[in-house]
Amino acid sequence: MFGLLSRLYYMSNPPKTHQAQANSPLKTLNFGCLGAAKIAPGVLIDPSPRDAKRAKKFAEEHGFQKSYGGDTGYQDMIDDPEVDVIYNPLPNLHFEWTMKALNGGKHVLLEKPATDRAEEAAQIFSLAASKNLVVLEAFHYRFHPAIQRVKAILESKELGAIKNITVALTAPAGTAKDGDIRWSYELGGGSTMDPGCYTVNVLRYLASSSSPTAVLTAFAVPYSPRPQHKKVDKMFPATLALENGIFGELHSNLSEPKLFGIIPRIPKLTATVRCESGTVEIFNFLIPSYYHYITVAPSGKPRRVEKSYSFHGVAKGEDWWTTYRFQMEAFVDKIQGRTPQTWLEPQDTIDNMKWIEEIYAKDGFGSRPPSKYVYREDEK
Repeated sequence: MFGLLSRLYYMSNPPKTHQAQANSPLKTLNFGCLGAAKIAPGVLIDPSPRDAKRAKKFAEEHGFQKSYGGDTGYQDMIDDPEVDVIYNPLPNLHFEWTMKALNGGKHVLLEKPATDRAEEAAQIFSLAASKNLVVLEAFHYRFHPAIQRVKAILESKELGAIKNITVALTAPAGTAKDGDIRWSYELGGGSTMDPGCYTVNVLRYLASSSSPTAVLTAFAVPYSPRPQHKKVDKMFPATLALENGIFGELHSNLSEPKLFGIIPRIPKLTATVRCESGTVEIFNFLIPSYYHYITVAPSGKPRRVEKSYSFHGVAKGEDWWTTYRFQMEAFVDKIQGRTPQTWLEPQDTIDNMKWIEEIYAKDGFGSRPPSKYVYREDEK
């Protein structure tokens, strides 16, 4: 309890960091945030219209030095020579505005899922490579010591070869209310795209070099029987085959019904890996910085519970650092030419979107609509 309270205190009241030294060869990076998304304060300090007043208010509340409003606000930010990095949390506008940001010479921290189609993700990273710019899909949990500890246990072969991986991520009914962008097909909505993209990513990460080979089953449940929601899933279970005989089970739900119609269910935030000689399970892989536990159960031996909030001096970080803080440190290291503690390679992002599309193909809902934006090299 003391550890939890201490982490919560420092998350809300982080110690002041040292300013960059005047003689440092590294340039201080200036970040720009496209839109006033609710997630932005946690990641960078709901997508919004390009409203000058709201942009100014958001800037004042969260310490931004400038705001950009009006119909040209997003492009004005990209064109600002003082901005080095763009954070893009815009719904269904990831592809368009990431391409425009890269074209404007900016690095990009891109919310997940990176795009609505794997081919769009490939275009993003191709352009970034041609311009020597950094793009990172913001799967923040991957940068925290907790999930990395689970992977280390698996790679140690203490439990033998992996046989089965089960990942579940759910949210209680009402988390995304009717009219929320996550229920819009045109805006890339659906459970598979939201919590589901995490389950696919966790499965692939823990399976390591054993990549998926096929979607065996997928059964999506529509959000609503109304016609406008017929291709938007509120829940899906799926099973995947992976190399080396591994079997994967995924479950995602954006609207888990209440018990007896009145009691909200506790979200499922678990990943369980069954191996030849035991199992390992992590509770709360999504936001482990608040609280998590890793249960290791070797066959024929006593089970143990581990927790991992920092890298214990092996790499930078404090027990109270959030997943977003670990992610930001890695992102900045990459831009500055340093080696980050861990990283998501471009192919990782492309493959994650590929398998999301494969799941949608299997359940009959189909991929989300492609962006109408077409990149041109001579675009200004």
